[in-house]
Amino acid sequence: MIDISSTMLELSNDRATQEEAQDVARCLRTLYCTPVGSLEGDRLLGIDPGVFLDKPIAVAKGLYVAEITEKTAAFEPRARVVRVDWVEDDALHGAVTPKVVYELV
Repeated sequence: MIDISSTMLELSNDRATQEEAQDVARCLRTLYCTPVGSLEGDRLLGIDPGVFLDKPIAVAKGLYVAEITEKTAAFEPRARVVRVDWVEDDALHGAVTPKVVYELV
C-alpha cells in the first residue's frame, strides 16, 4: 500500500528564490496528497489511487511514479520529477511512503 497522504518532497536544486521554491512545494504537496475527484474546483487535480491500489508493491510503485510524473507535468509546469525514493513504513504489511525528488525548471 502506498500512503499518498504522507508523501514527502525534496528539492534537488536551489536555483529559484525561496518564495518560488516554497510555492512549488506547496502546490506539489497539494497535488500529491489529494485523491483525484475530491477537489470541488478541479476534479482532475490529484492522484488516482485506483491506478496502483491492490497491485503487487513493485507494480504499484511503477504505476505511482508514472501517475505523479504525468500529473506534475500537467498541473505544475515549474517542476519536474527527478526520481521517487521509498520509505518502508511498515514492511511487514507492505506499507511504503513515497519521497518525491523534484527540480525546478
